[in-house]
Amino acid sequence: MSKHDTIVAADVVVTSPGRNFVTLKITTEQGLTGWGDATLNGRELAVATYLRDHVAPLLIGRDPARIEDTWQYLYRGAYWRRGPVTMTSIGAVDLALWDIKGKTTGQPVHQLLGGPVRDRVLSYTHATGWDVPQLLDSVDAQRERGFRAVRAQTGVPGLDTVYGVSREAAGYEPAGRGTTPVEEVWDTAAYLRHAPGALAAVRDHVGPELHLLHDAHHRLTPNEAARLGQALQEVDLFWLEDVTPAENQEVLRHVRRHTTTPLAIGEVFNTVWECQSLITEQLIDYVRTCVTHAGGISHLRRIAALAEVWQVRLGPHGPSDVSPVALAASLHVGLSTPNFAIQEYMGYEPLVHEVFRHDWSYADGYLHPGDAPGLGVELDETLAARFPYEPAYLPVARRRDGSMTDW
Repeated sequence: MSKHDTIVAADVVVTSPGRNFVTLKITTEQGLTGWGDATLNGRELAVATYLRDHVAPLLIGRDPARIEDTWQYLYRGAYWRRGPVTMTSIGAVDLALWDIKGKTTGQPVHQLLGGPVRDRVLSYTHATGWDVPQLLDSVDAQRERGFRAVRAQTGVPGLDTVYGVSREAAGYEPAGRGTTPVEEVWDTAAYLRHAPGALAAVRDHVGPELHLLHDAHHRLTPNEAARLGQALQEVDLFWLEDVTPAENQEVLRHVRRHTTTPLAIGEVFNTVWECQSLITEQLIDYVRTCVTHAGGISHLRRIAALAEVWQVRLGPHGPSDVSPVALAASLHVGLSTPNFAIQEYMGYEPLVHEVFRHDWSYADGYLHPGDAPGLGVELDETLAARFPYEPAYLPVARRRDGSMTDW
């Protein structure tokens, strides 16, 4: 790239090929384009507006090669900083600039990050069943697809709805279409009675080799989380995720003292500072921070560097509500980061693969970002324009007495 190249346009594309995605397109004077994911499930338009009105005008005329300087400019240069909307916006810019850097040099981003430290990235997907037999069938189906790691979630007796689980055993999309969120009823005691036995049944069914994961989704108090961790020790989970609200970090000490079940947390974190005490006190085993929601590749690498010192590994958030652009970025980091452990991969509907043409691939339980220059994803803008935004929200949850609990 010539030193005279500059950013001449920064455009936001909102499209909904089955679910909503927000994508940033940065164009340089020399005609290069870079793509960044800016999707924030249920708050997509907030990020789109932040980018269009407050960030895009600041990018015009800047040198696209100065990735770190631009990150610092957008983060440290704003008095009101941090938070998911701001950090997702910065993440989108960061991804797009790394994409341009790769296209400029003719290299995939993982080569710019120091080159591969592994041949492929272990992935896990989701298996769900309203009852245990249905869950076992779902696990078997994912094993037939080659997955060596599976997140297992089941319905709870006495509840009509449970996050992450469909009664029809079809693919699960948590964001429901409509102008208001669906309200679910939650019963922690019923869940704690049922989950250990259900997961033990899965382990008995699959044997010791398959990696099993489970998500408690922030629903437990510290003591409840400790009890669940103890009850699941013989199940030998790869990790137990989000046992208690992530904001309440000190209480992880209590959970850690009472169980050796590996703990994963952090998909709602946006900066390294939110991870800091959890990592340095070794209160968790895996950081779940998402590449786009935490300020992009540049900032996720800082989180990884801190975590590596304390033998904590990365397992980034990666469901269907981050776009194929974000998944590509996460895989480039994963291929080149020593303490990267596993990548979540729910997959996408066929239409999403058409709108976002990508070089990354899945095979036999592993993902690879591909070797195309940059991130290796291109958005078909003409096709994307056929699918306008549709309101969609994650559900909210109330206890049986009507009080709110965490999603």
